[in-house]
Amino acid sequence: MTEENKIRDAADAIKGVVEAVPIYQDMVQPAAKEFGTALQTVAKTIHIVLAPVSALVWGYEQIKDFVATTVADKLKDVPPENIASPKPNVAGPALESLKYTGHEETLRDMYANLLAASMDIRTASGAHPAFVEIIRQLTPDEARIVRLFAYPRPFPLITVRWDYKAQTDTERGGQDVLLNFSLLGYEAGCEFPQLTPAYIDNLCRLGLAEIPTFFEYTAVGVYDPLEKRPEVLAVKESLEANEKWNVTIQRRGLRVTILGKQFCHVCVVSHDQKGLPRKNES
Repeated sequence: MTEENKIRDAADAIKGVVEAVPIYQDMVQPAAKEFGTALQTVAKTIHIVLAPVSALVWGYEQIKDFVATTVADKLKDVPPENIASPKPNVAGPALESLKYTGHEETLRDMYANLLAASMDIRTASGAHPAFVEIIRQLTPDEARIVRLFAYPRPFPLITVRWDYKAQTDTERGGQDVLLNFSLLGYEAGCEFPQLTPAYIDNLCRLGLAEIPTFFEYTAVGVYDPLEKRPEVLAVKESLEANEKWNVTIQRRGLRVTILGKQFCHVCVVSHDQKGLPRKNES
């Protein structure tokens, strides 16, 4: 069997999963006349504001083209004998999710890598079904940050905190003011880098990363870019104006979990760049 036939057969197999996944076209039904003119006006307004969303929802033809082009391209150098039908519990949910995320390039590429990995017998075991749900719960900005996880590097975080100098019955404890501040959002090219602390919370919730207690990098200068940021210095100066408070900068670090490393290997690193033996290679 030729390489082209092998890829086509695999694409046909996943196409069958596409056909098995219902592709619905949501339509806003006109409000019944008995609900009155006001409700009809609301219904028309809803129809108008949903129109751009419905245009972004992928249909059968777009998903079929995605499989035949993007996914097939990631498999172009895979030896034909290593291409097999994907597991339905990976391919099915992935294709279903593409209906709503296919218009987002960062998420679409993750699905393409996941589908390609599930069709390569050398990597299929690592294509965990949970990865579909993880991608589904990522924003495009979070997906950009996850791309940074694919290769070893430090991920420093800092928290600016104040505590009462003299602990009394009425004045004790303190508060984290700038929590888990980092430059990851800027480095990843996020659309909303100011939301990076929330993104980090979600990545930890999904099990891709963690912030271990008392974990701190010891390399000289690794925290300097964070501690010298204008917004950090401004917050610190503002807090230090209160004579009752001790202001500290707590150094922390984000660590990619084992699950996160597997996710990156399967869904982030392009399948045609994984360093696996290619066709015509011994």
